[in-house]
Amino acid sequence: MRGKNSVPPGERIKILVVGSGAREHALAWKLAQSPRAAAVKVAPGNAGLPFDMVPLAVTDHDGLIAYARAENMGLVVIGPEEPLAAGLADKMEAAGLKVFGPKAAAARLESSKAFAKDFMARHGIPTAEFRVFTSSVEACAYLEGKPEGPIVVKAAGLAAGKGVIVAVDLAEAAGAVRAIMDGGRFGEAGREVVIEDFIEGEEVSVLAFSDGRTIRSMPAVQDHKRLGEGDTGPNTGGMGAYSPVAVYTPEVAARVEETIIRPTLAGLAADGLDFRGCLYFGLMLPTPGSAYQGPQVVEYNARFGDPETQVLMPLLKSDLLSIFLSCIEGRLKEAEIHWREDNCACVVIASGGYPGEYRTGLVVTEKVPVPPGASLAFHAGTALDADRQVVTTGGRVMSITARALTLEKALAKVYDRVLTINFEGACYRRDIGYRELSRRK
Repeated sequence: MRGKNSVPPGERIKILVVGSGAREHALAWKLAQSPRAAAVKVAPGNAGLPFDMVPLAVTDHDGLIAYARAENMGLVVIGPEEPLAAGLADKMEAAGLKVFGPKAAAARLESSKAFAKDFMARHGIPTAEFRVFTSSVEACAYLEGKPEGPIVVKAAGLAAGKGVIVAVDLAEAAGAVRAIMDGGRFGEAGREVVIEDFIEGEEVSVLAFSDGRTIRSMPAVQDHKRLGEGDTGPNTGGMGAYSPVAVYTPEVAARVEETIIRPTLAGLAADGLDFRGCLYFGLMLPTPGSAYQGPQVVEYNARFGDPETQVLMPLLKSDLLSIFLSCIEGRLKEAEIHWREDNCACVVIASGGYPGEYRTGLVVTEKVPVPPGASLAFHAGTALDADRQVVTTGGRVMSITARALTLEKALAKVYDRVLTINFEGACYRRDIGYRELSRRK
């Protein structure tokens, strides 16, 4: 199906976005702006979406395929990592549907950190030294021979962005190994663990469109993964983000292209993996004096990041639907992709207790109307109750996003809107973009 049966230029098509988070909300919002979009539907969606929601779970592959075929969907966009890892793109293609998102074999770059690290080692892509273990005893024995921390312990499988522990010393690392492998902290995702060197530096996310032969990078984004201000507390799925990032200079971008992006594409081709979708490079820019020289890959993701997508979509000037079709049809090299020169920022409002236990069913209200265009509220963990009230259903409830000529102005718009959102126990970081703001001062 890929590369065949191209959609005729100008033909309007119906689009199904699979997922329910702020990422899917942002993608649907941008897709709906295309003059080629006849309709946008989201399955299962959330309370903030102004589109038709389809009450089908991302795990209901048969139901999603039947619906897409019955409704003559011209494009299906798969947002979350779980259905990609479970082969939803494979099944949809086999059913004759056009899909933006990689097949399960290529999605292993995200669904198995062990596979991804082996891929990097095999193809000479710079990353931290590592070992993979299936036994907690062997993993702890390996730690005994390592220098005193910090050291990184990762659940090898999918853990919703929370399966990484940066241990300050070897005792904490051994405790993390036992909690993951013996205690089931991350369930099946922890059957294997990756132990790798800690690299001091600054993290940057670079997302890219891929048609399997060409990769086109998007502007760099910095995500704030830790729950607490000053990057303290546990890892989360992401508490906010901003773009552009000053440390990702044109010189750094050129080096990333040469040492990471092109070798990754070549490695995928060499391994027979046809990656068509969004390929996410989680990068570390080591501090001067580090034993690691030049940008290093921390992780791959096989889909759009969250909250990175929420800041990238308002910056994209071009037609997202046309870009997606060019990826599916192998025409990405010719695609028109232009970006605004503004700054964009987003802050995630989470439920109290996240990323641990949190309450759901909390009524969400907004104090005052917001002027049109001032900011965007991309919903995630929300739904409508029997009284048509917006209530919380997840840990990350919504992402408030705004763009402006400067980061300071974008953040001011965001935090003005954040202060109007109310539900019991709402929490958010008040320091999104703090590194960038410090640099600019």
